[in-house]
Amino acid sequence: MNDKVRETFRKRSAIIAQIRRYLDGEGFMEVETPVLNTVASGASARPFVTHHNTLDIDMYMRIATELHLKMCIVGGLERVYEIGRLFRNEGMDATHNPEFTTIEVYQAYTDLRGMMDLCEQLFSRCSELVNGTAKISYQGQPVDLTPPFRRLSMNDAVKEYTGKDIYGCASDEEARAIARELGLELKDKTATKGKILAEAFDAFVEEKLMEPTFIIDYPIENSPLTKLKAGSKDIVDRFELFICGHEYANAYTELNDPIDQRSRFIQQAQERAKGDDEAMQIDEDFMAAMEYGMPPTGGIGIGIDRMVMLLTDSPTIRDVILFPTMKVKGAQKVNSDAAAEKAEGPADFECACFTCPSQEACKAAQEAEKAAPAEEKIDFSNVEIEPLFKDFVDFETFSKSDFRAVKVLNCEAVPKSKKLLKFTLDDGTGVNRTIISGIHAYYEPEQLIGKTCVAITNLPPRPMMGLESCGMLLSALHKENGEERLNLLMLDPHIPAGAKLY
Repeated sequence: MNDKVRETFRKRSAIIAQIRRYLDGEGFMEVETPVLNTVASGASARPFVTHHNTLDIDMYMRIATELHLKMCIVGGLERVYEIGRLFRNEGMDATHNPEFTTIEVYQAYTDLRGMMDLCEQLFSRCSELVNGTAKISYQGQPVDLTPPFRRLSMNDAVKEYTGKDIYGCASDEEARAIARELGLELKDKTATKGKILAEAFDAFVEEKLMEPTFIIDYPIENSPLTKLKAGSKDIVDRFELFICGHEYANAYTELNDPIDQRSRFIQQAQERAKGDDEAMQIDEDFMAAMEYGMPPTGGIGIGIDRMVMLLTDSPTIRDVILFPTMKVKGAQKVNSDAAAEKAEGPADFECACFTCPSQEACKAAQEAEKAAPAEEKIDFSNVEIEPLFKDFVDFETFSKSDFRAVKVLNCEAVPKSKKLLKFTLDDGTGVNRTIISGIHAYYEPEQLIGKTCVAITNLPPRPMMGLESCGMLLSALHKENGEERLNLLMLDPHIPAGAKLY
């Protein structure tokens, strides 16, 4: 058994129990809402789709518990919460897993400020329970979870880190010009100031917020369920909590005007029609409940997995989920029972899985994975390659390019970009190198962690989505049956980082 893993999950259990104790003591009721829904709404995310055979309808695994919990508020349950699994059919990286655990809390007759107080109490109390203090360290970064946390508007945060006042622009076109100046990748050529502000925040600010910080005053464009801030037509009463460059909580003064809510849903439907498959769908059951009347309400969602990561100093979400979603290695799935029968002798490795009946099964499964696959016959008959260059490059110019073996220490999706991956690389110098590569359409980030690749390391730094890319990873491109294919060049893992290629 792995003692460190066991201790992480003991702390996870204690954290969830402490959350329940605190909320129950404050008069909240724990409820359960449907996991299968006929509409994917309550969050901006791509859902998993399934089919109900008896009713013969497609259904969605829930992407949020928000709308059903607010229907509970309408029904007279004035303080409710739910701890449960959500499912989002999106990328996987160090902080994202397709199924994950959250808590959502809703309270009538309060607002954003009440949710801030609740959030601070949950984080500080849980830290004191499992660590004995609210002052902790996360991956070497000191973190003080003692209330109150810092408050900063989104526009002021972007201004602080870029020098650009996006809400100070006289028009959306002026804001789009600033976006081009900053190198933002805008898919929507008619993007408004609010959309550009959110993009700039994701690109230039989020990962720099180390101390616990409530980012407030969000644009209406990306907050369809949030009440407008008093006296504003384009800023809503919302916050997100950021710590060590990651988001941990999202809270609103809830929108309770059914006419305004329907217009926001219609705007989301228009975004969906433009190709945004993460835009919300209109939930008519929720709209009917809203029309009965919802009292002024504050609501918050907190990522339990990320909270546990923070309070146990765990670097990835996989470290705090007992059975994280993983890509199946190899073409064959291993039958652990059959593999266990073939296992001989005691296990000579440390198994990270302490729930299996014996380490023998894990060892046998690993050995089966290492077995040489059957020889594959490769058909190149439908392959097209780009014509070779006819112009020669003199040897002296070519020899100045520095090709090196690099090890992928970490790989994650660049926020708000469907194409870009951010690589943290060991190039043998002892200083980590960052390279941004547009290969997300071909690889998920976790597939590439630990791989040995080839990079040109002496290219000048290039800004991409607010990040500096220092070099270029090499890939092989071709077309097969008219479709472009890409393979990232990967080397034998025995080649050390920094080895020069000739």
